Amino acid sequence: MTVIVQLIVACEILFWVFLGAGLIARYLLRLPTLGTALLIGAPLVDVALLVATAIDLRGGSTASWSHGLAAAYIGFSVAFGHSIIRWADGRFAHRFAGAPAPAKPPRYGRARAVREWREFGKAVVASAIACGLLFAAITFVDDPSRTAALTDWIRALGIVVALWGVVAASYTVAPARAKSS
Repeated sequence: MTVIVQLIVACEILFWVFLGAGLIARYLLRLPTLGTALLIGAPLVDVALLVATAIDLRGGSTASWSHGLAAAYIGFSVAFGHSIIRWADGRFAHRFAGAPAPAKPPRYGRARAVREWREFGKAVVASAIACGLLFAAITFVDDPSRTAALTDWIRALGIVVALWGVVAASYTVAPARAKSS
């Protein structure tokens, strides 16, 4: 496992540690300011990954799939991180602070299609952030022989977003319906 992959794993673990610690501080310890500070720390771990990846590439490493994965991870974290934190916060508040149960996501009809398009929008944002980071790394390294893997990631992210769009469109064209008993 490369150092970059190890850092991605560490960042994912730290994301959940900051999230859990923030929710515990907010709801169990009744320290909302500390809880907010810890929750803000969750996405900041991405900055460490970004810096480590840049240092690795600047140090002369040839970009590999793991450098592309780092960009994709950061894009996903930025685009989906807030909704993940909001999801966890709602469940934690319900379980430990007497808040009402969070609404379940819609499963059928127009509401489901709207939800799928919203998630697709997040995927587009995630891909755009990742591709921006990949283009920046390609420009930063300025050696096509060392950045071919990053170009491959840009193509792969385009395919993922296109497929995600097809899925979202399918819920518009043929909306899911509740099964009759």
